[in-house]
Amino acid sequence: MTVHHDAIHESGAHFAFTDRWGGVSAVPYEELNLGGAVGDDPEAVLTNRAIAAKSLGLDPAHVVWMNQVHGKDVAEVDGPWTTPAVPPVDATVTARRGLALAVLTADCTPVLLADPVAGVVGAAHAGRPGMVAGIVPATVDAMKSLGADPERIIARTGPAVCGRCYEVPEQMRAQVAAVEPAAWSETSWGTPAVDVTAGVHAQLEALGVRDRQQSPVCTLESLDHYSYRRDRTTGRLAGYIWLEES
Repeated sequence: MTVHHDAIHESGAHFAFTDRWGGVSAVPYEELNLGGAVGDDPEAVLTNRAIAAKSLGLDPAHVVWMNQVHGKDVAEVDGPWTTPAVPPVDATVTARRGLALAVLTADCTPVLLADPVAGVVGAAHAGRPGMVAGIVPATVDAMKSLGADPERIIARTGPAVCGRCYEVPEQMRAQVAAVEPAAWSETSWGTPAVDVTAGVHAQLEALGVRDRQQSPVCTLESLDHYSYRRDRTTGRLAGYIWLEES
C-alpha cells in the first residue's frame, strides 16, 4: 500500500491520501476499498480501514467517517458517531487534537484543512454539485466558528478527476462556471469539461486561504486509484486529516 502522508512537521498537522493497493477487497473493489456503501463486503471494508489507519499510526476506532450526499452540510464532531445512522453531511470539522477526519472519493476532490494554531481541522467532499453548492466555504466558516483563521489554514486537495478528463454537457459547464469561473475547462479532446479542483482552489483563495497544494494525480488516468467515471462499480479512496496531540 502507498499512503501519501504529508506531515507538516512544524505544526503537527497531518494530511494523508490513499491509493487502491494493499487491502483485502476482491475484484472489482481491489484492493484497499475504504467505502462502505459501494457493494463491497463490509468485513473487507472494516479490515481495509484498520490497515490504512494503522499504517498512519491512527486508532481505527478514532477515525470519523461521513455519509456523503453531495450537499453542503457540515458537522462539528468531537469523536466518532455514537449512533448507527451517520447523518448525511459532506464535511466535518473538529477542535479535538488526535481525532482524524476522513473523506471518501473516487473522482471528487477531497479537501483537507488545518489551522494548527487554533487546533482546528476540517475534511470536505467536493464533487461538482458540492463545489457549486458551497461545501468548501461552509467548511471554512465552520472552522472559523471554532477559532480558525483562513490566513493560517493549510489546505491540501487529493487525487481527483482532472479538468482535461471530466467531460460534461455544455449547459452543465456553463452552469458551473456561472458559480465558479475557475472551474470552466475543456477536455484534451476539445469538448466541454469541468475542473472541480481548480474551482475548489479558487474558492479557498477567495476565502483567504493561501497555503494550498493539490495532488498531481488524475483518478481517471491513474490505474493506481479508483475512478467512478472510468469503472462505475469500484472502490473509494480516503483522505485523512488530524493534528498531533499536544
